[in-house]
Amino acid sequence: MCKRNDGFTLIELLIVVAIIGIIAAIAIPGLARARMSANEAAAISNLRAISTGQHSYSQYCNAFATTLPSLAFSPGGVPHAFLSPDLTSGASIVKSGYTQSIVPGATNTVVANLTPGCPAASGSAYYASAAPLTFAGTGTRRFATNGSGSIWQNTADAAIPEPFVAAGTISPIQ
Repeated sequence: MCKRNDGFTLIELLIVVAIIGIIAAIAIPGLARARMSANEAAAISNLRAISTGQHSYSQYCNAFATTLPSLAFSPGGVPHAFLSPDLTSGASIVKSGYTQSIVPGATNTVVANLTPGCPAASGSAYYASAAPLTFAGTGTRRFATNGSGSIWQNTADAAIPEPFVAAGTISPIQ
C-alpha cells in the first residue's frame, strides 16, 4: 500500500508566513504616510472652508465670527449656513485626525452687532487653527489662518503665533 500525503508541510507554511510578514513590513509604513498626508490635506481643506465661510459671514454681519458655532448661522432668506454642520457643532471639532478651532485673533476687538439676526460672537479678527491629535501620528504639521486668508504651516509641534511671520519651521503654504 502506498501512503499519500495531501496538504502542506510545516516548512512550506513557514515560508508563506515569512513572505507575508516581509510584504507587510514594506507596506505598513507607506500606508501610515499616506494616511498622514490625507489628514493634512483634509485639515488644509477645512481651513480653506473656514476662511471662505468667515469672509461670507463678514460680508453679511460686518465682522468675523469668533467661534465655529457662529458660522452655523443662516441669514434670513438664505437656505444654508456659512459653514457646514460637521465643522460647526462645537467650539473645537475633531475631524480627520486634526482638531480645528476658531478663537478671536490677536488684534480682535468686539464688534457691536449692527446687523439684525447676526450672532453676538463677532469681532474684528479671528484665528483658525488645525492641530494633529497626535503629532507625528495623525499629522506632522500644524496649520493656521486668519482674516488675511493665507494658510500657514508649522512643522514643529507648536502653535503658529500671530502676526504670521515666516521663520524657522513656520511658512505659508498658499
